Amino acid sequence: MPELPYDAAAIIGAFRKHGVRFVIIGGVAAIAQGSPLPTEDIDVTPDPAPDNLEALAAALVELKAELRMPDASVPFPVDAKILAGNSVWTLSTSAGALDLVFQPAGTAGYEDLRRGAFEVDFGSGRTAAVASLLDVIRMKETANRLKDRAQLPALRQTLEEIRKREGRS
Repeated sequence: MPELPYDAAAIIGAFRKHGVRFVIIGGVAAIAQGSPLPTEDIDVTPDPAPDNLEALAAALVELKAELRMPDASVPFPVDAKILAGNSVWTLSTSAGALDLVFQPAGTAGYEDLRRGAFEVDFGSGRTAAVASLLDVIRMKETANRLKDRAQLPALRQTLEEIRKREGRS
């Protein structure tokens, strides 16, 4: 499958249609809160409950998900048991790049992130839970990859701007 620009609203729409419980993390979560940093995919943390994995599998089939490799995408059998067998999935879909991260660095996963998350409308009533900027920063600090360290100053500045707007310091 050729790599397409990601369409967050289409991915969210498919997830909502199938009743998938998830929190958006990473760049899209940061952008939703005013971060100027670009991203080329959407990262989500799904609820790992068996019923949710079934719903997630159905959404991924609808999105024609394939494993995203450096030079190509590879079909794989999408089902709940397969999804439960790995903590991170990098996928290509008909709506672009999607990463599933069941336990992001520095977190205890879905329930942990859900506590601080808030709902954002991505258009046409497609709402989704988005990780707080504090949680995004926590994940990037813990992951401590070069690209994460490079993004931290902009994320911290965005957090400061949010706090100023809200009258907090």
